[in-house]
Amino acid sequence: MSETGAGGGAGRPQPDPDSSFALHEEEATVGKRWEGVGHAQFRREVVREQVRADFPVSREEVEHERVPVDENDSGEIETLPDGSISIPLFEEELVVTRQIVLRERVIIRKHEVTDWETVEAELRRERLAVDADDVPEGRVEETGPAGGG
Repeated sequence: MSETGAGGGAGRPQPDPDSSFALHEEEATVGKRWEGVGHAQFRREVVREQVRADFPVSREEVEHERVPVDENDSGEIETLPDGSISIPLFEEELVVTRQIVLRERVIIRKHEVTDWETVEAELRRERLAVDADDVPEGRVEETGPAGGG
């Protein structure tokens, strides 16, 4: 290489036309690290709640109907097609001779009656209490029960 040549200044070395240059540039890399931002403690609190509710309670009651007998009445206890029971009632009838005469039947049916009874109980419900020191707002989240809400 000569120190004086076309295109170059005096005293400057001229690059050889066959030489190459290495070019460099800076790259930025971004990393992450965990940094403590506060302290949170979780505990279970039990809340007691008094409840009061009305519930239906069913029972059976008996009703009866008195009907006259017909001349073909057997005088035996019978079960009617609707599930009722027909019970014959006898009484004495005074005649020249004393004999038992069938006078009427009693038909007994049952039906359902619904009343309301009040039940009171104390129920327990657990809730999550969070004590968070120096935790920026929005960093501790409370979510609903697992799997649904």
